[in-house]
Amino acid sequence: MRLPTDAEIRALHVKHAPTEEAFELVHTHCQIVCAIALRLADRAGLGVDAELVRAGSLLHDIGVYPLYGEDGRLDHAGYVRHGILGHELLRAEGLPEILCRFCSHHTGVGISREDVLRQGLPLPPRDYLAESAEEELVMYADKFHSKTDPPRFVTAGAYAAHVRRYGDDKAEAFASMCAAFGVPDLRPLAAAYGHEIV
Repeated sequence: MRLPTDAEIRALHVKHAPTEEAFELVHTHCQIVCAIALRLADRAGLGVDAELVRAGSLLHDIGVYPLYGEDGRLDHAGYVRHGILGHELLRAEGLPEILCRFCSHHTGVGISREDVLRQGLPLPPRDYLAESAEEELVMYADKFHSKTDPPRFVTAGAYAAHVRRYGDDKAEAFASMCAAFGVPDLRPLAAAYGHEIV
């Protein structure tokens, strides 16, 4: 299977981004998640497919673009749908299912069918859980950077406190990922991108 190059992925972002600001926010976030994921994979000697992690990281949030309205505002209420929107977008572009899944299976620490039903989420009721080590690594790396205004890096402690509000099982899942992949040193990336660490 041929994976798209960084340039091809950037072109997809450019094609689907409704504004330059949206492109800069989402594409930069994806680059940061890619850097975190690849550093963790290299340091931990995880034996993951680094090229798949690269492509999956760079594409995982492409479904954010359809959530921008004509007024340039992001639909925060429907944000949980960005994963399935990205999956559909990549499928329509002819990308393989293995890449599409990085979009629909990275939100939080995974969304189960039970989560969808219990929380009344605007998603088809099924599991959106990482299944491969590559999917789990991208999901995990994504937790350390936020596209807030302004964008910022998030420590493991801050994310653990945030995810606990969704249940102890979610906090435990994140703790397991921390143990499996290690906690990244965010300081070099924070300095490179000029985003604060919270």
